[in-house]
This record gives sequence, C-alpha cells and structure tokens, in this order.
Amino acid sequence: MTASDALLRWIEQNPSLAASLVCPGDFDIDRRDPIDDLVLPAGAPLHPIAGCGAGGTYYLCGEAGAEERPVLYADSEGRATLIGADLVEAVTLIVVLPFWRDVANGFAISELRSELHADHPDFDAERDRLLYALGLAPTSEEEAAARLLTVAARTTPNYVPSVPDDEHLPYELFFGDSVG
Repeated sequence: MTASDALLRWIEQNPSLAASLVCPGDFDIDRRDPIDDLVLPAGAPLHPIAGCGAGGTYYLCGEAGAEERPVLYADSEGRATLIGADLVEAVTLIVVLPFWRDVANGFAISELRSELHADHPDFDAERDRLLYALGLAPTSEEEAAARLLTVAARTTPNYVPSVPDDEHLPYELFFGDSVG
C-alpha cells in the first residue's frame, strides 16, 4: 500500500479528521461525484477522492497502487492543476494553505492569512493538530506555495483533463502558462 492509499484510508476511517479537512480546507471526501466525466491525454485513470463546496473535484491520477499518483484538482469553471505529487503532498498543502486557490488568483499569502485568522482565530493550533493527527510533516506557507507552483508546472501536457466529446476543449491551467 502506498503512502497516498494509507492516508486516504486513514481519512476515510476517521470522521473527525475528514470533517477537519472540510473547513477551512474545503476537501470533502463525501463529495466524490464530479460535475464532468474527465479524461487525461494519455488515458491514465482519474479516481475522484474528494470535492469542494464550489463543485470542484480532487482526483488521484493513475492506477491504484502505482508509486506515482499525483493529485489533480479540476474546478467547475473548466480550470485544472496538479496540487501534489501524491496525496500526502496535496493534503499537506490543503491543511497548511487552505486558501491555495486564491494564491492561484494572485492574492498575497499575507492577506489571505489575515482573512483566514479573522474567521478562524485558532487556525494555527488546529493546523498543527491536524498535521500531527494525519502524520504529515509541518511546512511553512511559503514552502507549501513554492511546492504547489512546482507541481502545478507539471500539469501540462499529461494532466490537462478534458471532457471526452468533440464540443469541449481541454481545461485551462489554473495557474496559466507562467508557472515554473
């Protein structure tokens, strides 16, 4: 069993951990029904593992049990990006930077952190407790953001999803072409 498989199983078996990922991280394992059926260019399978309140879906890419299974996020607006080289990295990002989608939209981490702390004054303690409970290594927001940009740069060409019919173009990159 890979680290990603073990982490997913741990989250699924612990409702309090799963609930902690929903707010403020918006990673809900009970929302596994994607809006669209997507395919990847090389035909690697997509396994929906969670969703967000806005209709986006998190996918493990590739065959179950494979050593390399990056995590793809596809939103309901036709944008997508890799957010982790594996589920461990993706969940670490979600716990440390629950506002990662806003980073992609050009907002400063310091501004987003202030807004998060206004709504969740105990966020730092909750984050640290959740990282520990999930068995994840602590990382700074800046390190998480840098890692996100690095893995997002790997989205193209193999992980840009599309809807398998002639009327839909491939999804747009969440971070545009300037990543990397």
